[in-house]
Amino acid sequence: MKRRTLLSWLLPLSLAGTTLLRRPSQALALGGVLPELEQLAPDFQLDGVAPALGQQQVHGLEQASSEPVPTSLGLSDFRGRWLVLYFYPKDFTSGCTLEARGFQQTLPAFHAATAEVVGVSADDPDQHASFCGSEGLAYPLLSDPGGLVSRRYGSWIAPFSQRHTFLIDPQGELRARWTAVRPAGHSAEVLAKLRDLQAGI
Repeated sequence: MKRRTLLSWLLPLSLAGTTLLRRPSQALALGGVLPELEQLAPDFQLDGVAPALGQQQVHGLEQASSEPVPTSLGLSDFRGRWLVLYFYPKDFTSGCTLEARGFQQTLPAFHAATAEVVGVSADDPDQHASFCGSEGLAYPLLSDPGGLVSRRYGSWIAPFSQRHTFLIDPQGELRARWTAVRPAGHSAEVLAKLRDLQAGI
């Protein structure tokens, strides 16, 4: 009798959970509800830092030639180019440093494919400037201290952005996304997907 009662409780809960998981308009991930693929990416406008004009080649890799400069960038600034928008928890931590270095190493290949790379975290612009300078990053880092933009991308658990990446096409549509990213090799994974999309695969 008790077993039947327990099953009568569990069955509706199980069915309700299955129904929620199957809702096509709500892709859930640690960090919130993710924006839908093949739809316009959520808009943003954030302050941060960007490499100063002019970059240099160091051991065959692009590298910022001087201290990064303050900037304010939004989605519309990348119209006409592909955009890799990656969210990460914190500057100078081991995983975030590994991920940043990966994107820096593959940056020439992204640029050759008419794509830009932009990182977003809750760190303030001064912290980003230090991080860019120490790692020689030649791409922008934007500051989202309250998580407003991170929430739009389902990538916020206060007080940090979660390690999620989004690939946005030149028309501003979201074409691919990665959640709970493992930093090692991630930039190569994104680059491969970009090339597949550009080739129509």
